[in-house]
Amino acid sequence: MPINITMPALSPTMEEGNLAKWLVKEGDKVSAGDVIAEIETDKATMEVEAVDEGTVGKIVVPDGTEGVKVNALIAVLLEDGEDAGAIDISGGASDASGAPSGGDKASAVPDSAPVIETGAAAASEPVPAPKAADGGRIFASPLARRLAQLNGLDLKALKGTGPHGRVIKRDIEAALEAGTGKAAPAAAEAPKAAAAPALATGPSADQVLKLYDEGSYELVPHDGMRKTIAKRLTESKQTIPHFYVSVDCELDALLALRAQLNSAAPKDKEGTPAYKLSVNDMTIKALALALRDVPDANVSWTDDNMVLHKHADVGVAVSIPGGLITPIIRRAEEKSLSVISNDMKDLGKRAKERKLKPEEYQGGTTAVSNMGMMGVKNFSAVVNPPHATILAVGAGEKRPVVKDGELSVATVMSVTLSTDHRCVDGALGAQVLGAFKGYIENPMSMLV
Repeated sequence: MPINITMPALSPTMEEGNLAKWLVKEGDKVSAGDVIAEIETDKATMEVEAVDEGTVGKIVVPDGTEGVKVNALIAVLLEDGEDAGAIDISGGASDASGAPSGGDKASAVPDSAPVIETGAAAASEPVPAPKAADGGRIFASPLARRLAQLNGLDLKALKGTGPHGRVIKRDIEAALEAGTGKAAPAAAEAPKAAAAPALATGPSADQVLKLYDEGSYELVPHDGMRKTIAKRLTESKQTIPHFYVSVDCELDALLALRAQLNSAAPKDKEGTPAYKLSVNDMTIKALALALRDVPDANVSWTDDNMVLHKHADVGVAVSIPGGLITPIIRRAEEKSLSVISNDMKDLGKRAKERKLKPEEYQGGTTAVSNMGMMGVKNFSAVVNPPHATILAVGAGEKRPVVKDGELSVATVMSVTLSTDHRCVDGALGAQVLGAFKGYIENPMSMLV
């Protein structure tokens, strides 16, 4: 009998994904283990493998479909001897947009698509369809309803030219040009009164757009990654009591050791060194060792328990198009600098290609955010739960320092540790930074 292929759950928390691309077409024969599609989550692009052999009988969800729910039917595989007539998807399967499965997504009327919004008023609920005075529904596209609301037009006073008398965008534009269809004053004031509560969390999209001339902006919809970043970091700042501790570290000894280690790296036949250490690699190691030395800070908070981690799994913020991701160096306190360096290069490359596996960027016990390479002197990072700490690393620069009563010049780097004050208080954060500073200024201790 036909085999249903459903949207896989690529991580324990995944609820939906985007079907980026099919790598097979209807009629193609596949074997178990063949890669048949690419699925985009909020952070990565994952490959989907066939679990059985057979022939692709029906592709239910087409390329480019966004928001496909986990376990939704996306395709049907036929076994040997079966034909497409054996496929029955009439049981109400639908894609993420609500269109019947297998329907032509290009057939939707463009004017009926919801208006793209930003800000607090960009809620998932569409603008309610207005009712006529006799209680009957006035048929209008969501875009037309939104434009009517923005411009104070009464849809009951407009004649629709869309299918079945539907009011569409061009009807609104015609009414605005002719100066007709204005709503009664009481009706015009209603949206303002309804919008007032939104001011508590910021201006609505409608209020923002009214501040700018039409044509002076464009609306870019948020992708899954940006929505996830916004949600998680908003929750972080609202629910985690942040506390910040800063310290300056002298880098001259570390830079000298780094140069020696890089020059001593073995090379292959083509002259490529086995590793090339960066300051960031040594920063990761120093933070991991500091958390090993101060284990009470290597924790996560839950409502019922303190989670005390046995290893320092260090996430490293990597900037990618549209946002950032934090691939994790597992058990970093146990790894050599060369291994950390090569692991980081591999993870960073695949992060920018959005090819990381969920287990490579989920979890971790702490994180490093290094903006020093961008010339930033110092900053404070936002704790990324379930972590309790994150280290913000600034640029190393020549500064005047006093040593033994004498003024001299040293390469100095400012770092700031952001902590979840529920489980890592000021004194504990200071201990972590003290240990970190010790490893940075005495880098030979990281080799022991």
